[in-house]
Amino acid sequence: MLASEESQILVTLYNGIKERMMASPPMSIQDQRALLESLHEPASEPTDVTYEEVRCPGTQRPAIWCKPLDANPSQVILYLHGGAGFAGSPSSHRKLAGHLAKAAKSLALVIDYRLVPENPFPAALDDAVAAYQWLLSKGFDAKNLAVAGDSAGGNFATASVLKLKQLGIQLPAAVVVFSPWVDMETKGESQVSNADKDALSPPGVANITVSLYLGDKVSPKEPLANPLYADFTGMPPFHISVGGWELLMSDGIRLAQKIREANVEAHLEVAPEMQHVYHFMAGRAPEADRTISEVGEFLRSKFGK
Repeated sequence: MLASEESQILVTLYNGIKERMMASPPMSIQDQRALLESLHEPASEPTDVTYEEVRCPGTQRPAIWCKPLDANPSQVILYLHGGAGFAGSPSSHRKLAGHLAKAAKSLALVIDYRLVPENPFPAALDDAVAAYQWLLSKGFDAKNLAVAGDSAGGNFATASVLKLKQLGIQLPAAVVVFSPWVDMETKGESQVSNADKDALSPPGVANITVSLYLGDKVSPKEPLANPLYADFTGMPPFHISVGGWELLMSDGIRLAQKIREANVEAHLEVAPEMQHVYHFMAGRAPEADRTISEVGEFLRSKFGK
């Protein structure tokens, strides 16, 4: 199946970002953060969704509530944005989270967790746990909560629920991850096979981002940093979707395998010829819309159970 013409908009955006990030002299991390704020541009503005800023634990700047007109106000997706751990914000992922919330007919809360390198592991993870506990303190029932994220946020979504299990806190109804970055050893086969197909990630970027996140004191086999080493026994069901042409394709496939080994439900979609977080094309490309619709149906089937 050939990729849609609409999906090529993301390829063009990614090629431009990669070219600027590989330019000489190297960009400062502040400039890279500003550049990656453009990730939201391909997504259309979801209709009948309003937004509201809120202060809560686990967020530096205000978090953003995404409120679809027909949402069940008792159901919430805690959304953790991507950005390799050093970039991204609630603003850069507001539209994507809005599309997801609309498909699930729920609310979504996009938090502004602490970024690396200023705040390495486990700061983002701790912020996600704090935000989840805040939702519980506000009267939301765990069976009506889900945790979701993309790229690095997919790691934090997975690891935060593993941490909740360690702490004995009631787990959410489901976990959703888009193009999750979970392999801190960068051993995935697609790191090689998709090297000339991934439009976003410069060569060697995975090792750099791992170093920023873990520093020199945390093992790349730490289960809360690398969920491929975690025990998923007793975890809630997962929905994992990855692009067939991204470097992190193997991360998503291996994560699904690891979850299934623990006899936990794991839905896996590998979207042919799609790029990293192709979900950014929500409202514009049929591939993104199809996945978002399926994930919304998945979440609706899990809330309240």
